[in-house]
Amino acid sequence: MKIPFTAARLFLGLAFTAAGLAGLIFVFLTPPPAPPGLAGTFQQVFFQSHWAVLVNGVEFVAGAAVLFNRYLPLGLVLLAAVLTNILTFHLTMNLSGIIPGAILSVLWFVVALPLRAHFAPLLVKSAQPAFASRPRIDESLAVQRLERVQA
Repeated sequence: MKIPFTAARLFLGLAFTAAGLAGLIFVFLTPPPAPPGLAGTFQQVFFQSHWAVLVNGVEFVAGAAVLFNRYLPLGLVLLAAVLTNILTFHLTMNLSGIIPGAILSVLWFVVALPLRAHFAPLLVKSAQPAFASRPRIDESLAVQRLERVQA
């Protein structure tokens, strides 16, 4: 199981690192040709609003985290959001381009399933914040100090 995990991690990381870097380089030069219909309108807004810069930046950083096996769970969480958007776009507006997103989603699951213990804390029903413990001040001591300062 280690070989499929490593191969999937490397391919997934390489795909998103390359796509993110290419997107960051070419987003300012010329966007790809717009598909017809609603997908084309969405793509036009995506590039003209520079939303593509954010998405490509996330793809690059998360892909590099997965590729180099550093902060791997964080990279997978970020890629899950990107893949959800890719699949949603293709399911709702442009079904013909869904194959790469589906393949990358399968690779994501191959990488994420062995790491599921790292995702378990994200599914806590009711989380309690862990604030740094501060020493409690006895009220009587605080009153005595205040009286000394005022005297």
